[in-house]
Amino acid sequence: MEADVIVIGSGQAGVPLASRLAAAGKRVIIAERKDLGGTCVNVGCTPTKTMIASARAAQVARSAARLGVRAGEVSVDLAKVVDRKDSIVREWREGVARRLKGERITVVNGAARFTGPRQVSVGGEVHTAETIVINVGARPVVPPVEGLDRTPFLDNATLMQVRELPGHLLILGGGYIGCEFGQMFRRFGSKVTIADRSGHLMAREDPDVSAALEGAFRAEGIALELGAKVSSVSGSAGDIRVKLEGGKELRGSHLLVAVGSRPNTDDLGCDRAGVRLDEKGSVLADGQYRTSAQGIYAVGDVLGGPQFTHTSWDDHRLLYDILLGRSQRGREGRHIPFTAFTDPQVAGVGLTEKEAKQKNVACEVGTMPFGNIARAHEVDETAGLLKVLIDPATERVLGARIVGAEAGELIHVFVALMQAGAPARAIVDMEVVHPTFAEGIQSVLMTLPRFALS
Repeated sequence: MEADVIVIGSGQAGVPLASRLAAAGKRVIIAERKDLGGTCVNVGCTPTKTMIASARAAQVARSAARLGVRAGEVSVDLAKVVDRKDSIVREWREGVARRLKGERITVVNGAARFTGPRQVSVGGEVHTAETIVINVGARPVVPPVEGLDRTPFLDNATLMQVRELPGHLLILGGGYIGCEFGQMFRRFGSKVTIADRSGHLMAREDPDVSAALEGAFRAEGIALELGAKVSSVSGSAGDIRVKLEGGKELRGSHLLVAVGSRPNTDDLGCDRAGVRLDEKGSVLADGQYRTSAQGIYAVGDVLGGPQFTHTSWDDHRLLYDILLGRSQRGREGRHIPFTAFTDPQVAGVGLTEKEAKQKNVACEVGTMPFGNIARAHEVDETAGLLKVLIDPATERVLGARIVGAEAGELIHVFVALMQAGAPARAIVDMEVVHPTFAEGIQSVLMTLPRFALS
């Protein structure tokens, strides 16, 4: 079948891009080998945040006495939590299907493989197009740990299918996924141990940022084995053993492996199309998403950069303008925020303090405990901190980190300021509603001598 555009994968870049191109008069094919919606809808944002909401509800009820509210015994019906999650995922997935059908986009089911330049085979049928967009996403990495191939373990997708509460969940990896799932299942009622070879959770962050989260985790009874390298894994279902270098052994009922992801390019046949990959399997592409093959582009997690749903969605927006000749502005130079939906949340954008030092970037650093915010005391959510880096010459924000309640919402104040290239003084001079968490955004800047009230 011949089309104008073939999109391989129906993730958060592929679907809106296909829809907008079809609306612009293009004949569009989407190839999808699994469920419509990609990682976000099926095994990422939608299901995890749905289950995190259930875990938070349990924690709020369990700790209500601190606010003078008497709550009865709190129990979690994990099967019902999973059923609710599945229902919401199904709703979103069916919504994607209705959207594509209504826009008259041809959806072909099956694994897509390049058979030549601008030529893709799906289920034995060959499709050609002048433009092909790779949006195949990524999958969890299975690390080369001795015994792991002989030991039952879970990834983020399969753990969300477990319907009986794990007695003791062991987690390899202290990144976003390990932290979100660790706290989630601790709040459901499981014992939880997180092991990471780095000295801190979310090791890319500054130590003070990581420490703020670690303190909150320990306060909830989550055991942390940091700076701990795993030497071997063994056991059977219900009796898992993780041996650390140095001889210490961790024992649990279930094992979650969450140490990263790799692009789904192994069986895509990129070599047949002339699409080059790096040593990790990521597609090599320039700032305008162009691969090494004429007419073939790549977006989303397969690029190997920040693997966030919002980054994939923004990729579609930029590539759409490029394909229609409306703009050549690419992905370089944009500011990419993130949020880990732990409690407290961890959010950030731009440089960390240690990155600024490594790059010899001059900066002024302001920090403040989240508990200094009046609103935080009123609702008794004082855990965390705020941190901001300012260019001393221009007063522009170089980076910011927030650990605290609603950090994922608050960080956008800094994102907007950075995208506009505006000075931080705009925040200092604005009038902020009291009592709100947003007062902390202004207050942390005022810890800097240049913005301090005289």
